[in-house]
Amino acid sequence: MSDVTYVVVGAGLAAARAVEALRADGVDGRVVMIGEETYLPYERPELSKGYLAGDKERADLTVHDEAWYAAHDVELLAGCRATALEVGSRVVQLERLDGSRPTERLGYDRLLLATGSAPNRLRVPGAGLDGVHYLREVDHSDALKAAIGAGGPLVVIGGGWIGLEAAAVARSQGVDVTVVEAAAAPLARVVGDEIGARFAALHRDHGVDVRTNVQVGRLVGDGRVEGVELQGGTVVPAAAVLVGVGAAPRTELAEQAGLTLAGGGVAVDTHLVSSDPRVWAAGDVAYAQNTWLGGPVRVEHWANANDQGAFAGHSLGGSDRQWDVAPFFFSDQYDTGLEYHGWADPLKQPVVVRELGDGAWTAFWLDSADGARVGRVTAGMHVNGWDDADAVKQLVVDRAVVDPARLGDPQVAWADLPQ
Repeated sequence: MSDVTYVVVGAGLAAARAVEALRADGVDGRVVMIGEETYLPYERPELSKGYLAGDKERADLTVHDEAWYAAHDVELLAGCRATALEVGSRVVQLERLDGSRPTERLGYDRLLLATGSAPNRLRVPGAGLDGVHYLREVDHSDALKAAIGAGGPLVVIGGGWIGLEAAAVARSQGVDVTVVEAAAAPLARVVGDEIGARFAALHRDHGVDVRTNVQVGRLVGDGRVEGVELQGGTVVPAAAVLVGVGAAPRTELAEQAGLTLAGGGVAVDTHLVSSDPRVWAAGDVAYAQNTWLGGPVRVEHWANANDQGAFAGHSLGGSDRQWDVAPFFFSDQYDTGLEYHGWADPLKQPVVVRELGDGAWTAFWLDSADGARVGRVTAGMHVNGWDDADAVKQLVVDRAVVDPARLGDPQVAWADLPQ
Protein backbone atom coordinates (compact mmCIF):
# COMPACT_ATOMS: atom_id res chain seq x y z
CA MET A 1 0.00 0.00 0.00
CA SER A 2 1.12 3.53 -0.81
CA ASP A 3 1.58 5.93 2.09
CA VAL A 4 -0.35 8.65 0.22
CA THR A 5 -3.53 9.83 1.96
CA TYR A 6 -6.43 11.13 -0.12
CA VAL A 7 -9.09 13.07 1.75
CA VAL A 8 -12.46 14.05 0.27
CA VAL A 9 -14.39 16.74 2.15
CA GLY A 10 -18.05 16.15 1.36
CA ALA A 11 -20.06 12.96 0.96
CA GLY A 12 -22.46 13.66 -1.86
CA LEU A 13 -22.51 12.41 -5.42
CA ALA A 14 -19.32 14.20 -6.53
CA ALA A 15 -17.42 12.78 -3.57
CA ALA A 16 -18.72 9.25 -4.17
CA ARG A 17 -17.76 9.34 -7.84
CA ALA A 18 -14.33 10.69 -6.97
CA VAL A 19 -13.42 7.84 -4.62
CA GLU A 20 -14.92 5.36 -7.08
CA ALA A 21 -12.64 6.72 -9.83
CA LEU A 22 -9.59 6.63 -7.58
CA ARG A 23 -10.03 2.97 -6.82
CA ALA A 24 -11.02 2.13 -10.41
CA ASP A 25 -7.69 3.58 -11.51
CA GLY A 26 -5.90 1.19 -9.17
CA VAL A 27 -4.79 3.94 -6.81
CA ASP A 28 -3.89 2.55 -3.43
CA GLY A 29 -3.14 4.46 -0.26
CA ARG A 30 -5.58 5.69 2.34
CA VAL A 31 -8.88 7.22 1.12
CA VAL A 32 -11.07 9.09 3.61
CA MET A 33 -14.43 10.73 2.92
CA ILE A 34 -15.90 13.25 5.37
CA GLY A 35 -19.65 13.88 5.38
CA GLU A 36 -21.97 15.81 7.69
CA GLU A 37 -25.05 13.67 7.03
CA THR A 38 -25.32 10.29 8.70
CA TYR A 39 -26.43 8.56 5.50
CA LEU A 40 -24.40 6.90 2.79
CA PRO A 41 -23.75 9.24 -0.16
CA TYR A 42 -26.88 9.57 -2.28
CA GLU A 43 -28.18 11.31 -5.39
CA ARG A 44 -30.43 14.35 -4.93
CA PRO A 45 -32.52 14.87 -8.12
CA GLU A 46 -35.26 12.51 -6.98
CA LEU A 47 -35.76 14.52 -3.78
CA SER A 48 -38.01 16.85 -5.80
CA LYS A 49 -39.26 14.17 -8.18
CA GLY A 50 -39.80 10.43 -7.67
CA TYR A 51 -38.77 10.21 -4.03
CA LEU A 52 -40.96 13.18 -3.10
CA ALA A 53 -43.84 11.58 -5.00
CA GLY A 54 -43.36 8.28 -3.17
CA ASP A 55 -42.32 6.38 -6.30
CA LYS A 56 -38.73 5.86 -5.10
CA GLU A 57 -37.37 4.44 -1.87
CA ARG A 58 -34.44 5.87 0.07
CA ALA A 59 -32.27 2.92 -0.97
CA ASP A 60 -32.89 3.84 -4.63
CA LEU A 61 -30.98 7.09 -4.09
CA THR A 62 -27.80 5.55 -2.66
CA VAL A 63 -24.70 5.73 -4.86
CA HIS A 64 -22.93 2.72 -3.30
CA ASP A 65 -24.07 0.42 -0.55
CA GLU A 66 -22.14 0.10 2.70
CA ALA A 67 -20.38 -3.05 1.53
CA TRP A 68 -18.84 -1.17 -1.40
CA TYR A 69 -16.93 1.18 0.90
CA ALA A 70 -15.55 -1.72 2.91
CA ALA A 71 -14.65 -3.70 -0.20
CA HIS A 72 -12.78 -0.71 -1.68
CA ASP A 73 -11.12 0.33 1.56
CA VAL A 74 -12.75 3.76 1.69
CA GLU A 75 -13.16 5.24 5.17
CA LEU A 76 -16.48 7.09 5.38
CA LEU A 77 -16.62 9.46 8.35
CA ALA A 78 -20.35 10.17 8.46
CA GLY A 79 -21.81 12.72 10.85
CA CYS A 80 -18.52 14.58 10.76
CA ARG A 81 -17.75 18.19 9.78
CA ALA A 82 -14.48 19.63 8.51
CA THR A 83 -14.04 22.85 10.48
CA ALA A 84 -10.64 24.07 9.28
CA LEU A 85 -8.22 23.41 6.45
CA GLU A 86 -4.52 24.09 7.01
CA VAL A 87 -2.95 23.95 3.57
CA GLY A 88 0.54 24.73 4.86
CA SER A 89 0.70 21.70 7.12
CA ARG A 90 -1.75 19.68 4.95
CA VAL A 91 -4.15 19.00 7.81
CA VAL A 92 -7.93 19.14 7.98
CA GLN A 93 -9.58 19.65 11.36
CA LEU A 94 -12.67 17.56 12.11
CA GLU A 95 -15.60 17.77 14.49
CA ARG A 96 -17.99 14.91 15.27
CA LEU A 97 -21.46 16.39 15.14
CA ASP A 98 -22.77 14.11 17.88
CA GLY A 99 -20.04 15.32 20.22
CA SER A 100 -18.76 11.78 20.73
CA ARG A 101 -15.11 12.71 20.21
CA PRO A 102 -12.90 15.72 20.72
CA THR A 103 -11.65 17.70 17.73
CA GLU A 104 -9.53 15.54 15.45
CA ARG A 105 -6.76 16.42 13.01
CA LEU A 106 -6.39 14.43 9.81
CA GLY A 107 -3.35 14.77 7.60
CA TYR A 108 -3.59 14.51 3.81
CA ASP A 109 -1.37 14.46 0.75
CA ARG A 110 -4.14 15.30 -1.73
CA LEU A 111 -7.53 16.72 -0.81
CA LEU A 112 -10.75 17.21 -2.77
CA LEU A 113 -13.34 19.81 -1.78
CA ALA A 114 -16.76 18.46 -2.75
CA THR A 115 -18.69 20.48 -0.19
CA GLY A 116 -21.69 21.19 -2.42
CA SER A 117 -24.11 24.02 -1.79
CA ALA A 118 -26.75 25.04 0.73
CA PRO A 119 -30.20 26.54 0.08
CA ASN A 120 -30.47 30.30 0.31
CA ARG A 121 -32.58 31.23 3.30
CA LEU A 122 -35.68 33.36 3.09
CA ARG A 123 -35.06 36.63 4.92
CA VAL A 124 -38.47 38.07 5.71
CA PRO A 125 -40.47 38.23 8.96
CA GLY A 126 -42.00 34.86 9.80
CA ALA A 127 -39.42 32.82 7.88
CA GLY A 128 -38.72 30.80 11.02
CA LEU A 129 -42.28 29.54 11.47
CA ASP A 130 -42.99 25.83 11.52
CA GLY A 131 -44.12 24.50 8.18
CA VAL A 132 -41.48 26.39 6.18
CA HIS A 133 -39.46 23.92 4.13
CA TYR A 134 -36.24 23.85 2.13
CA LEU A 135 -35.24 21.02 -0.17
CA ARG A 136 -31.64 19.88 -0.23
CA GLU A 137 -31.36 16.74 1.90
CA VAL A 138 -33.36 13.53 2.09
CA ASP A 139 -34.77 14.54 5.48
CA HIS A 140 -36.05 17.75 3.88
CA SER A 141 -37.83 15.72 1.23
CA ASP A 142 -39.36 13.48 3.90
CA ALA A 143 -40.73 16.52 5.73
CA LEU A 144 -42.14 18.07 2.55
CA LYS A 145 -43.64 14.73 1.53
CA ALA A 146 -45.51 14.63 4.84
CA ALA A 147 -46.74 18.20 4.33
CA ILE A 148 -48.01 17.37 0.85
CA GLY A 149 -49.68 14.25 2.23
CA ALA A 150 -51.50 16.41 4.78
CA GLY A 151 -53.27 18.14 1.92
CA GLY A 152 -51.93 21.67 1.67
CA PRO A 153 -52.37 24.30 0.46
CA LEU A 154 -48.73 24.66 -0.51
CA VAL A 155 -47.03 27.92 -1.49
CA VAL A 156 -43.76 27.64 -3.38
CA ILE A 157 -41.59 30.74 -3.12
CA GLY A 158 -39.30 30.80 -6.15
CA GLY A 159 -39.98 29.43 -9.62
CA GLY A 160 -36.73 27.56 -10.20
CA TRP A 161 -36.29 23.93 -11.17
CA ILE A 162 -36.67 22.51 -7.67
CA GLY A 163 -39.69 24.66 -6.87
CA LEU A 164 -41.47 23.75 -10.11
CA GLU A 165 -40.70 20.04 -9.77
CA ALA A 166 -42.02 19.98 -6.21
CA ALA A 167 -45.07 21.98 -7.29
CA ALA A 168 -45.77 19.38 -9.98
CA VAL A 169 -45.57 16.55 -7.44
CA ALA A 170 -47.90 18.32 -5.02
CA ARG A 171 -50.41 19.29 -7.69
CA SER A 172 -50.38 15.75 -9.10
CA GLN A 173 -51.49 14.60 -5.66
CA GLY A 174 -54.42 17.02 -5.61
CA VAL A 175 -52.88 19.72 -3.43
CA ASP A 176 -53.69 23.38 -4.10
CA VAL A 177 -50.40 25.02 -5.11
CA THR A 178 -49.37 28.63 -5.58
CA VAL A 179 -45.98 29.52 -7.06
CA VAL A 180 -44.71 33.00 -6.22
CA GLU A 181 -41.89 34.31 -8.45
CA ALA A 182 -40.21 37.72 -8.29
CA ALA A 183 -39.20 37.70 -11.97
CA ALA A 184 -41.42 38.07 -15.01
CA ALA A 185 -41.50 34.29 -15.53
CA PRO A 186 -40.35 31.12 -13.79
CA LEU A 187 -36.83 30.04 -14.73
CA ALA A 188 -36.16 33.44 -16.32
CA ARG A 189 -32.57 33.54 -15.06
CA VAL A 190 -31.82 30.20 -16.77
CA VAL A 191 -33.94 30.14 -19.93
CA GLY A 192 -35.28 33.68 -20.27
CA ASP A 193 -38.78 35.11 -20.16
CA GLU A 194 -40.07 33.56 -23.40
CA ILE A 195 -39.22 29.97 -22.46
CA GLY A 196 -40.03 30.57 -18.80
CA ALA A 197 -43.55 31.61 -19.85
CA ARG A 198 -44.02 28.19 -21.45
CA PHE A 199 -43.33 26.54 -18.09
CA ALA A 200 -45.68 28.96 -16.35
CA ALA A 201 -48.37 27.91 -18.85
CA LEU A 202 -47.61 24.23 -18.22
CA HIS A 203 -48.25 24.66 -14.51
CA ARG A 204 -51.32 26.82 -14.99
CA ASP A 205 -52.74 24.15 -17.29
CA HIS A 206 -52.41 21.74 -14.35
CA GLY A 207 -54.21 24.09 -11.96
CA VAL A 208 -51.25 25.83 -10.28
CA ASP A 209 -51.72 29.49 -9.39
CA VAL A 210 -48.50 30.98 -10.84
CA ARG A 211 -47.90 34.58 -9.76
CA THR A 212 -44.99 36.47 -11.30
CA ASN A 213 -43.46 39.91 -10.71
CA VAL A 214 -44.39 39.66 -7.04
CA GLN A 215 -42.32 39.94 -3.87
CA VAL A 216 -42.92 38.24 -0.53
CA GLY A 217 -43.36 40.67 2.36
CA ARG A 218 -43.68 38.24 5.26
CA LEU A 219 -45.01 34.87 6.37
CA VAL A 220 -47.93 34.94 8.74
CA GLY A 221 -49.03 32.51 11.41
CA ASP A 222 -49.04 31.80 15.13
CA GLY A 223 -46.12 29.43 15.62
CA ARG A 224 -46.92 27.70 12.36
CA VAL A 225 -47.20 29.22 8.91
CA GLU A 226 -50.74 30.03 7.80
CA GLY A 227 -50.13 32.29 4.84
CA VAL A 228 -47.70 34.21 2.65
CA GLU A 229 -48.26 37.95 2.58
CA LEU A 230 -47.14 39.51 -0.68
CA GLN A 231 -45.93 43.07 -0.93
CA GLY A 232 -49.10 45.07 -1.31
CA GLY A 233 -50.90 43.13 1.41
CA THR A 234 -52.44 40.14 -0.39
CA VAL A 235 -52.23 37.00 1.76
CA VAL A 236 -52.02 33.60 0.04
CA PRO A 237 -53.20 30.81 2.39
CA ALA A 238 -50.55 28.19 3.16
CA ALA A 239 -50.46 25.12 5.35
CA ALA A 240 -46.86 24.66 4.17
CA VAL A 241 -44.31 26.76 2.32
CA LEU A 242 -41.40 25.56 0.19
CA VAL A 243 -38.60 28.09 -0.23
CA GLY A 244 -36.71 27.60 -3.48
CA VAL A 245 -34.75 30.82 -4.00
CA GLY A 246 -31.49 29.33 -5.14
CA ALA A 247 -28.44 27.96 -3.37
CA ALA A 248 -24.99 29.14 -2.37
CA PRO A 249 -21.83 27.03 -2.74
CA ARG A 250 -20.25 26.06 0.55
CA THR A 251 -16.93 27.84 0.20
CA GLU A 252 -16.33 28.68 3.85
CA LEU A 253 -13.61 26.06 4.28
CA ALA A 254 -11.80 27.17 1.13
CA GLU A 255 -12.07 30.81 2.13
CA GLN A 256 -10.70 30.09 5.59
CA ALA A 257 -7.78 28.22 4.01
CA GLY A 258 -6.95 31.18 1.77
CA LEU A 259 -7.73 29.45 -1.53
CA THR A 260 -8.62 31.65 -4.48
CA LEU A 261 -12.36 32.15 -4.89
CA ALA A 262 -14.09 33.34 -8.06
CA GLY A 263 -17.45 33.04 -9.78
CA GLY A 264 -19.11 32.26 -6.47
CA GLY A 265 -16.98 29.14 -5.90
CA VAL A 266 -13.46 27.77 -5.59
CA ALA A 267 -11.39 28.71 -8.64
CA VAL A 268 -9.83 25.61 -10.23
CA ASP A 269 -7.96 24.97 -13.47
CA THR A 270 -8.79 22.48 -16.22
CA HIS A 271 -7.48 19.67 -14.00
CA LEU A 272 -9.74 20.89 -11.16
CA VAL A 273 -6.71 21.93 -9.10
CA SER A 274 -7.15 24.99 -6.89
CA SER A 275 -4.64 27.74 -6.11
CA ASP A 276 -3.01 25.21 -3.79
CA PRO A 277 -1.50 22.33 -5.81
CA ARG A 278 -2.56 19.78 -3.19
CA VAL A 279 -6.24 20.78 -3.18
CA TRP A 280 -8.87 20.01 -5.86
CA ALA A 281 -12.53 21.02 -6.05
CA ALA A 282 -15.49 19.49 -7.88
CA GLY A 283 -19.27 19.75 -8.09
CA ASP A 284 -21.40 22.71 -7.01
CA VAL A 285 -18.47 24.41 -5.30
CA ALA A 286 -16.04 24.41 -8.25
CA TYR A 287 -15.64 27.40 -10.56
CA ALA A 288 -13.84 25.33 -13.16
CA GLN A 289 -11.98 26.20 -16.33
CA ASN A 290 -13.76 24.33 -19.13
CA THR A 291 -12.05 23.95 -22.49
CA TRP A 292 -15.38 23.21 -24.21
CA LEU A 293 -16.74 26.55 -23.02
CA GLY A 294 -13.46 28.41 -23.41
CA GLY A 295 -13.54 29.76 -19.88
CA PRO A 296 -14.62 29.09 -16.30
CA VAL A 297 -18.11 28.21 -15.13
CA ARG A 298 -19.77 26.88 -11.97
CA VAL A 299 -22.59 24.37 -12.45
CA GLU A 300 -24.99 23.09 -9.76
CA HIS A 301 -26.68 20.20 -11.54
CA TRP A 302 -26.58 16.42 -11.07
CA ALA A 303 -24.56 15.64 -14.21
CA ASN A 304 -21.84 18.06 -13.22
CA ALA A 305 -21.48 16.46 -9.79
CA ASN A 306 -21.54 12.99 -11.32
CA ASP A 307 -19.09 13.60 -14.16
CA GLN A 308 -16.86 16.20 -12.54
CA GLY A 309 -16.59 14.12 -9.38
CA ALA A 310 -15.29 11.15 -11.38
CA PHE A 311 -12.97 13.47 -13.34
CA ALA A 312 -11.59 14.85 -10.07
CA GLY A 313 -10.91 11.33 -8.80
CA HIS A 314 -8.91 10.53 -11.94
CA SER A 315 -7.07 13.84 -11.61
CA LEU A 316 -6.24 13.18 -7.96
CA GLY A 317 -4.76 9.88 -9.09
CA GLY A 318 -2.52 11.51 -11.68
CA SER A 319 -4.55 11.89 -14.89
CA ASP A 320 -3.51 14.88 -17.02
CA ARG A 321 -6.79 15.19 -18.95
CA GLN A 322 -8.49 18.58 -19.11
CA TRP A 323 -12.12 19.27 -18.21
CA ASP A 324 -14.00 19.80 -21.48
CA VAL A 325 -17.61 18.76 -20.87
CA ALA A 326 -20.69 20.70 -21.98
CA PRO A 327 -22.98 21.25 -18.95
CA PHE A 328 -26.15 19.16 -18.84
CA PHE A 329 -29.28 18.98 -16.72
CA PHE A 330 -32.74 17.44 -16.89
CA SER A 331 -36.13 17.98 -15.34
CA ASP A 332 -39.46 16.17 -15.09
CA GLN A 333 -42.71 18.02 -14.43
CA TYR A 334 -46.05 16.21 -14.83
CA ASP A 335 -45.79 14.35 -18.16
CA THR A 336 -43.16 16.76 -19.45
CA GLY A 337 -39.49 15.79 -19.54
CA LEU A 338 -36.60 17.86 -20.80
CA GLU A 339 -32.84 17.77 -21.28
CA TYR A 340 -30.66 20.88 -21.54
CA HIS A 341 -27.11 20.90 -22.89
CA GLY A 342 -24.63 23.76 -22.93
CA TRP A 343 -24.37 27.15 -21.30
CA ALA A 344 -26.12 30.36 -22.34
CA ASP A 345 -26.98 33.78 -21.00
CA PRO A 346 -30.67 34.18 -21.91
CA LEU A 347 -30.49 37.92 -21.23
CA LYS A 348 -27.90 38.39 -23.96
CA GLN A 349 -28.38 35.53 -26.40
CA PRO A 350 -31.42 35.12 -28.67
CA VAL A 351 -33.51 31.97 -28.45
CA VAL A 352 -34.88 29.99 -31.38
CA VAL A 353 -37.81 27.60 -30.85
CA ARG A 354 -38.59 24.65 -33.12
CA GLU A 355 -42.03 23.08 -32.71
CA LEU A 356 -41.84 19.30 -33.15
CA GLY A 357 -45.54 18.49 -32.83
CA ASP A 358 -47.61 16.67 -30.20
CA GLY A 359 -46.45 19.14 -27.56
CA ALA A 360 -42.76 18.50 -28.17
CA TRP A 361 -40.39 21.38 -28.93
CA THR A 362 -36.78 22.47 -28.77
CA ALA A 363 -35.11 25.73 -27.82
CA PHE A 364 -31.63 26.87 -28.82
CA TRP A 365 -29.59 29.84 -27.65
CA LEU A 366 -27.19 31.44 -30.12
CA ASP A 367 -24.15 33.67 -30.13
CA SER A 368 -24.23 35.82 -33.23
CA ALA A 369 -21.45 34.89 -35.64
CA ASP A 370 -22.49 37.09 -38.59
CA GLY A 371 -25.05 39.68 -37.65
CA ALA A 372 -28.51 38.16 -37.58
CA ARG A 373 -27.98 35.70 -40.44
CA VAL A 374 -26.16 32.91 -38.59
CA GLY A 375 -25.29 32.09 -35.00
CA ARG A 376 -23.23 29.65 -33.00
CA VAL A 377 -25.26 27.28 -30.82
CA THR A 378 -24.26 27.69 -27.17
CA ALA A 379 -27.11 25.75 -25.54
CA GLY A 380 -30.03 23.59 -26.59
CA MET A 381 -32.99 22.03 -24.83
CA HIS A 382 -35.55 19.51 -25.99
CA VAL A 383 -38.91 19.17 -24.27
CA ASN A 384 -40.52 15.76 -24.83
CA GLY A 385 -38.48 15.50 -28.02
CA TRP A 386 -36.82 12.22 -27.20
CA ASP A 387 -36.29 11.21 -30.82
CA ASP A 388 -34.41 14.49 -31.32
CA ALA A 389 -32.36 14.40 -28.12
CA ASP A 390 -29.11 13.21 -29.71
CA ALA A 391 -29.30 15.80 -32.49
CA VAL A 392 -29.88 18.61 -30.01
CA LYS A 393 -26.91 17.51 -27.93
CA GLN A 394 -24.63 17.20 -30.97
CA LEU A 395 -25.37 20.72 -32.20
CA VAL A 396 -24.39 22.03 -28.77
CA VAL A 397 -21.28 19.90 -28.31
CA ASP A 398 -20.09 20.87 -31.80
CA ARG A 399 -20.89 24.54 -31.15
CA ALA A 400 -22.44 24.42 -34.60
CA VAL A 401 -22.94 27.58 -36.64
CA VAL A 402 -26.51 27.66 -38.01
CA ASP A 403 -29.02 29.86 -39.78
CA PRO A 404 -31.65 30.74 -37.12
CA ALA A 405 -34.49 30.56 -39.64
CA ARG A 406 -33.53 27.04 -40.66
CA LEU A 407 -32.94 26.03 -37.06
CA GLY A 408 -36.52 26.96 -36.20
CA ASP A 409 -37.98 25.16 -39.24
CA PRO A 410 -39.05 21.60 -38.36
CA GLN A 411 -38.95 20.71 -42.06
CA VAL A 412 -35.15 21.13 -42.14
CA ALA A 413 -33.31 17.96 -41.11
CA TRP A 414 -30.96 18.25 -38.16
CA ALA A 415 -28.01 17.03 -40.25
CA ASP A 416 -28.56 19.83 -42.76
CA LEU A 417 -28.36 22.65 -40.20
CA PRO A 418 -24.63 23.29 -39.57
CA GLN A 419 -23.12 25.88 -41.92
